[in-house]
Amino acid sequence: MRTAVVIGTGLVGTSAALALASRGVTVHLVDHDPESARTAASLGAGTTEPPEGRVDLAVVAVPPAHTAAVLAAALRDGVARAYLDVASVKGGPRRELEALGADLAPYIGTHPMAGKERSGPLAATADLFEGRPWVLTPTRDTDTEVLNLALELVALCRAVPVVMDADAHDRAVALVSHTPQLISSMVAARLEDADETAVRLCGQGIRDVTRIAASDPRMWVEILSANPGPVADVLAGVAADLDETVTALRGLQSADEDKRRAGTEAIRSVLSRGNAGRVRVPGKHGAAPASYDVVAVLISDRPGELAAIFADAGRSGTNIEDVRIEHATGQQAGLVQLMVEPSAAPVLAAALRERGWSIRQ
Repeated sequence: MRTAVVIGTGLVGTSAALALASRGVTVHLVDHDPESARTAASLGAGTTEPPEGRVDLAVVAVPPAHTAAVLAAALRDGVARAYLDVASVKGGPRRELEALGADLAPYIGTHPMAGKERSGPLAATADLFEGRPWVLTPTRDTDTEVLNLALELVALCRAVPVVMDADAHDRAVALVSHTPQLISSMVAARLEDADETAVRLCGQGIRDVTRIAASDPRMWVEILSANPGPVADVLAGVAADLDETVTALRGLQSADEDKRRAGTEAIRSVLSRGNAGRVRVPGKHGAAPASYDVVAVLISDRPGELAAIFADAGRSGTNIEDVRIEHATGQQAGLVQLMVEPSAAPVLAAALRERGWSIRQ
């Protein structure tokens, strides 16, 4: 691939353009908002000058509601040898293209499973897709050359290709992406009118659950409007669990021993099912999830503290598998939780204590 046009210079489009441009591809940027395209160009994502002829690949990175129309226009204008979109739903745009009478041979639907709470070109990075799944949904009509160019794009962005049926993809993202967004937003909404004393007690758990609730509502309305059925199906299952859990909790309040026992069993069941589901979430580098021990280190909130901890951990010969930071309320301090292999935890804790760090059990 030598040339590409990216239509839509938001977070995903600009990130893809940055990755391609950094690897020597000449990228032409197009957006209905010329200022957005100019901003992406100023970041090094490409040029706003139109291509002199047909490019190798057109990447359509616009909201799902507009994906089919933009693709149809690009196909009609013959701007590229191959066309793909990066919308977060796949079945709808393909069916819209079919209804518009578009030739699907030069087109393939794709979806990079990467993003941020922030949107727009200024949030883009060339490494956004590194190590992330990038779904490809070819059909029997898809030309081999088009599939190969899509695979080349995925490789240049250093993502991991995953081939799926379009409708199966939409059901999958309803479960692992779209429903979690709504549930996170619903939990965060409980905080809007909560007493300030309660809000001040927020810890890492509520921060983890509500992190993605900071996402742009306008973007998510567009995404959910393109995949409402599968999301509603998943939420219906969650709603059934919620109803049973509410009944169980009411049972725990009862003076009736049988109701309390039934409530206890129902709560244990939903928590155990949560455990069973959680262990199916892929772990580091997409491998099977691993169990790590935590070495918790008290640190002050000042420059260089994290770098010093990592340096001292490195000197001990310990590989840090993951890290979390829990900030103390009302204090300029926090706990750094270093996740390591169980056999390495005592070695790391002893090494950090020797270097003056305060280890919390």
